[in-house]
Amino acid sequence: MVFCLDGLLLGVSWYIAYQIRFDFQIPEQFTRPMWTVLPAVVALKLICFFFFNCYRGMWRFTGLSDLMNIIKATVLGSVISVVGIALVFRFENFPRSIVFIDWSFSVLAVSGIRLFIRLFYHKYVPTRPILSLSRPTSSAAARLKKPRKRNLLIIGAGNCGEKMYREIHDNPQLNYKVVGFLDDDSSKIGRMIHGVPVLGIVGDLAAIIDQSGAEEALIAIPSASSQEMRRIVSLCKESGVRFKTVPGYGELIDGKVSVNVIREVAYRDLLGRETVKLDEKMISEYIRGRQVVVTGAGGSIGSELCRQICRFDPGAIVLFERAESPLYEIDLELRKTCGHLNIVPVLGDIRDKNHLRKIFDSLKPQTVFHAAAYKHVPMLEIQPWKALENNILGTLNLIDVSNEFGTERFVLVSTDKAVRAANVMGASKRVAEMIALNRNSCQTSRTQFMAVRFGNVVGSVGSVVPLFKKQIEEGGPVTVTHPEVTRYFMTIREASQLILQAGAMGQGGEIFILDMGTPVKIVDMARDLIRLSGFEPDVDIKIEFIGLRPGEKLYEELITADENAQPTQHPKILMLKGAACDMGQLNVKIQELASLAAAQDAAQIRFKLQEIVPDYAPSEPSASQTRAA
Repeated sequence: MVFCLDGLLLGVSWYIAYQIRFDFQIPEQFTRPMWTVLPAVVALKLICFFFFNCYRGMWRFTGLSDLMNIIKATVLGSVISVVGIALVFRFENFPRSIVFIDWSFSVLAVSGIRLFIRLFYHKYVPTRPILSLSRPTSSAAARLKKPRKRNLLIIGAGNCGEKMYREIHDNPQLNYKVVGFLDDDSSKIGRMIHGVPVLGIVGDLAAIIDQSGAEEALIAIPSASSQEMRRIVSLCKESGVRFKTVPGYGELIDGKVSVNVIREVAYRDLLGRETVKLDEKMISEYIRGRQVVVTGAGGSIGSELCRQICRFDPGAIVLFERAESPLYEIDLELRKTCGHLNIVPVLGDIRDKNHLRKIFDSLKPQTVFHAAAYKHVPMLEIQPWKALENNILGTLNLIDVSNEFGTERFVLVSTDKAVRAANVMGASKRVAEMIALNRNSCQTSRTQFMAVRFGNVVGSVGSVVPLFKKQIEEGGPVTVTHPEVTRYFMTIREASQLILQAGAMGQGGEIFILDMGTPVKIVDMARDLIRLSGFEPDVDIKIEFIGLRPGEKLYEELITADENAQPTQHPKILMLKGAACDMGQLNVKIQELASLAAAQDAAQIRFKLQEIVPDYAPSEPSASQTRAA
């Protein structure tokens, strides 16, 4: 039907073009040529419409892409028509202006009918029509009765706010009615977005809520800084309105915003870290089509690394993890979102060198991201041999096997706790750095070994944020070790993206340091989380200081004063070159550590770690903690 209608409209457009060209009095000598070429012009344009897929769309969803296809098809049809008329008729009795007038009317008519169809469906055809010939019963009618739509105020009258409005408006199942926008750009106030007004600035939130009857607010500013987010959240709380947010662009893997990503405001929103800009071409060169292994693939960093790696279409991605439940979850997720990729889940332990050899022999990985590690500081203070077995000896196994099978690139995920280590975990990660980097400084391997060092990630397993949330849910108290303790924080996605970027820049033997921004006081974080949960710190929820735990420092460092950090081409990544070769002595000491781990001699383990890492200042666990273990 639409095809026939298009043919009619194109014919009428050709005829109207002549009428307008000759002021509705077509001279006789032009009339016959007009009717002669009309069938050919219409048929030619319809063929172009087929070529540009103008009959494969769903009319109720007509959009800009359909308009562009119509424009391309009519341009091509007009150009071919001009060529044909010039070759056959030499433009005798064919005014040249006819082509331009006809093209304009063709675009208007064909796109206009599609817009009319979309408007008709939007206004008169329900999204989910009820296919029933009988009248519904009273109980059925009650079920079919639509719930009342909640009045929604969108904070942010930019591109994201407009996109949110369109999705809410086009999806009746969301049961929201947008009553207005707020924006701090005063030039937008009083203007309309799809017929909905920009009511005022964000500071007028409370008054506008009273005037508009808004019941909820949606913060649609993905680029908001931490100060902006804190101010908006505070205003929402003061006005008593429920509020949600759209994640920042750095949290969106594909960079696209939709109603599906709307969520509650979380602490990571208050960090307000800038969106990471990746050199995707550089990353793609060492991942696309390659075999990639991620150890610790079920952990916080490892699983996010897997998600980010899948963006670059690896030839295969090996999910190496020893905990079966997290491995199953990330495997299931990636198969759902990246089903076209070769995803290989491996239930294994980096301490099992024979298993590693079999995996590397069968898959021949070209890149390894080593994120598997024990990271819980108090637990490893009590049982330091576990840190040696996993963080040092397990890493050594993986390094040896990578070297044996010719892996091209090996990226070790390290930690800021490796700098002037005050705990076994930090010292073990520093030794792991030394083992990896010595392979390049001693020129004993063609594999490019490098380490990436960064601080805490918000929301990772074992981090302080989930603990604080649980304590708040239980009514408190929220326990903080010391009023002055500070930490660096970044989001899991940001850390994973920068690991990929650092891996692309490495030539072997470097330690890359991620710019963690400004350190955050843990007590300030606790207060923010309490307020975010709708309570008042030290009024509704108490904060208690319990003292530093064994191995815990007041302040974390990413580099020491004697380490000469150099900038890289990425503004958020610094670089240190590894120390001079000392593999001979290091190998002997590693063997001694292995013997001490087997004997579970905690005191000697600390002594030997201090011998290898001179700036490590060990602390002994308390008797009560030892008994608890």
